[in-house]
Amino acid sequence: MSQKSRLSWRVNEIVIVSVVAAACAVIFWIWDIAVDPATKTLFAAVPEYRPIVAGMWLLAGVLGGYLIRKPGAALYCEIVAAVISVFLTGGAWSQSILIAGFFQGIGAEIAFAVFGYRVWNLSTAAFAGALSGLFMGVNEIIIYYPDMEIFKAVIYVVCAVVSGIVLAGVLSWGLTKALAKTGVLASLASGVQARTARG
Repeated sequence: MSQKSRLSWRVNEIVIVSVVAAACAVIFWIWDIAVDPATKTLFAAVPEYRPIVAGMWLLAGVLGGYLIRKPGAALYCEIVAAVISVFLTGGAWSQSILIAGFFQGIGAEIAFAVFGYRVWNLSTAAFAGALSGLFMGVNEIIIYYPDMEIFKAVIYVVCAVVSGIVLAGVLSWGLTKALAKTGVLASLASGVQARTARG
């Protein structure tokens, strides 16, 4: 396969990653209703620990990029999920959501680019989750907690990175393996790799 064909997008890939983005947006919406209020209460006195459950917001970028395995997939999936999230929330926090989606997607995209879009394993997915979490943590410190003490800000970002590794990285890796076994990824590079691994 030529470098151009390996990295260029096909129509089915655009459709699939768009569907994944929409599904993730619904997950974000449910997560926001079911989990976010509890974390606000639980960590009210220690907001620096709130990001420990925020990794779910990073799922779209990491999962989209890991499934499609081409430049732009992570960023595209995270931004589309953010746009849909704006509509699901009635336009509330629209600017913040879109900015967050952009930076979180960029974080995952950089991680996949570091490996040249060639290495796809648990470590790659975890690294994408970590960088996405790093970008999320720094972005939120700048926007929401500009006056937070340095030590607490570091804890905040570390929690975001750890959560990104687990809830976005490891989860995306696991979901991809599970989906590949069903055959629904047969037309994607992730599905081809799974078939090859099984022999």
